[in-house]
Amino acid sequence: MTPSGEPHLKQTLNTFHLWGIAVGLVISGEYFGWSYGWAQAGTLGFLITTVCVAAMYVAFIFSFTELTTAIPQAGGPFAYARRAYGPIGGAVAGFATLIEFVFAPPAIALAIGAYLNVQYPTLNPKTAALGAYIVFMTLNIVGVQIAATFELLVTLLAVGELLVFMGVVAPVFSWSNFSAGGWAGQDSFTLTSFGGIFAAIPFAIWFFLAIEGVAMAAEEAKDPKRTIPRAYITGILTLTVLAFGVMILAGGSGDWAGLSNLNDPLPQAMKRAVGSSSGWLHMLVWLGLFGLVASFHGIIMGYARQIFALARAGFLPEVFARVHPRFRTPHIATIAGGVIGIAAIYSDNLVSIGGASLTASIVTLAVFGALTMYIMSMASLFRLRKIEPNLMRPYLAPAFPFAPAFALIMAGISLVALVYYNLQIAGLFIAIMVVAVGLSLLLRTKGKSEPVVAMR
Repeated sequence: MTPSGEPHLKQTLNTFHLWGIAVGLVISGEYFGWSYGWAQAGTLGFLITTVCVAAMYVAFIFSFTELTTAIPQAGGPFAYARRAYGPIGGAVAGFATLIEFVFAPPAIALAIGAYLNVQYPTLNPKTAALGAYIVFMTLNIVGVQIAATFELLVTLLAVGELLVFMGVVAPVFSWSNFSAGGWAGQDSFTLTSFGGIFAAIPFAIWFFLAIEGVAMAAEEAKDPKRTIPRAYITGILTLTVLAFGVMILAGGSGDWAGLSNLNDPLPQAMKRAVGSSSGWLHMLVWLGLFGLVASFHGIIMGYARQIFALARAGFLPEVFARVHPRFRTPHIATIAGGVIGIAAIYSDNLVSIGGASLTASIVTLAVFGALTMYIMSMASLFRLRKIEPNLMRPYLAPAFPFAPAFALIMAGISLVALVYYNLQIAGLFIAIMVVAVGLSLLLRTKGKSEPVVAMR
């Protein structure tokens, strides 16, 4: 419980809700975004990248769950790093997480617009993205249980649709199609291929990006010491199977290069199997929206709680910590994150950097935030084991210290590669972080501390 007088969130979420959030936050990554990795590394190179990134995420989630169950607060990584490293560590982790969760939704919203544009060619994708923000910010404000139940429903539909996609495309799959020019456009491995494997890291991360957002719903979970581990572990296993199935079958459906720079690779891959007038294709376009909606809706839920937690602790203006008097949701934080996302959608020249597409640039910026947060989280796990050995830990990271060390090292390597191949976006990320962390530490209210949530 939070101390009397502190803003608090309503505890209503069960294991199924949390699994729906875990998978729903991420599942849009199976529908779009990842195929940009083919342009960097080719299908075979990107397959290697994805295997390495998937291993990192499995190790990370099994380790991260220890933190989430021990400190079940809406701030998630912000709360862990603050407890381990003080205000500066908390600010770095908190704002890195916020960049991840604020900049992922505009990329997804643009993909929603691209999917709708397949059916309605006259509809501007940005207009559709704006409409999506308005609808799903409203749904998030109305209530967390309603929002989480909706998230579970659309996630189940999205998973089912991916299974349908794999079943329809499988008959036309050919390994020769998948492997042709599979090393950055070449048929054999070269040093260029090796570089492409590293350059493709952000797009492999997009397969799994934001699963850690369940931590931001921990304060609203029933019996988090049991429900959160179940949701995380089943969620990461679900997503790993779907990621490899979709990527391999889509790449073997024909010329993969034709899908490598698109926001709607799955409908285009399905056209090769069933033709452009098939009912299967129209079903994929419409039901495929559920996958995008699930992630879009879930990440809005995540960024709102991160803004709420930062403001409650005095790292953002207190107004963002207000909860709706009726719905008990962080309504002002929800709207604030949406305003930033909408601005990103309409700021091509600001966000699209170095000749990359707007979507690719936003994805890369979100990944910078994610990797920084992963590093801070694993470092916090090690430090809290040392300085708070008696902290109640309902779930212990398996294979400690090897699994969290592997996740930490892989995240570090990925961050270095990301900086090397995206210097301009790295500069933008660093500038945002320096300004945000600096201003938050100046703003911080004297004597105000984040409430400690007792285990339930």
